[in-house]
Amino acid sequence: MDPTIQSFVDREAIRDCVARLARGEDRRSADLIRSCWWPEAMFDYGVYNGDFEAYLAWVVPGAEAIKDTQHVLGQTYIELDGAHAKAETHVISYHRVDMGAENGGEHDTCIGGRYLDTFEKREGEWRIADRVMLYDWEQDWGQAADWSTGVMGYPFTAEHFPGRAKGDFSEQWFARGAK
Repeated sequence: MDPTIQSFVDREAIRDCVARLARGEDRRSADLIRSCWWPEAMFDYGVYNGDFEAYLAWVVPGAEAIKDTQHVLGQTYIELDGAHAKAETHVISYHRVDMGAENGGEHDTCIGGRYLDTFEKREGEWRIADRVMLYDWEQDWGQAADWSTGVMGYPFTAEHFPGRAKGDFSEQWFARGAK
């Protein structure tokens, strides 16, 4: 393959891996998460670090106190070097956290930061070999909104609209195919 075209293909595969991982984290899907990391990979999130199995046990099923998450990815800067790559991806992550009744109940929080990923390409597949999370800011938005009544004064018409950590409706939606 032409080197320029191969570079585009490799960069897109890396971006796809980062997006799949965020999707897997938000749905607490061990299979999806596992498809993004090499088995011997390491991670350091500043508040927790270790090998891939420790990461997976930390994220799936996830802390019961964290009811919902959403990871919104920004730009990914990639430096390719053969079968190795470094990538920095900006992320804003939302978390609905149950702080306990004595601490105000559920809170909506948001973190802005960057993933520093070391990728390796093996047998044509890019996966993460190492990840470091950098934190740029955090904001506790206070007591969480009550989604049980809908949004902006409008009630939901079905139970599948709010939340996603477990039993996400999009899984069923994708399973129906493109037709």
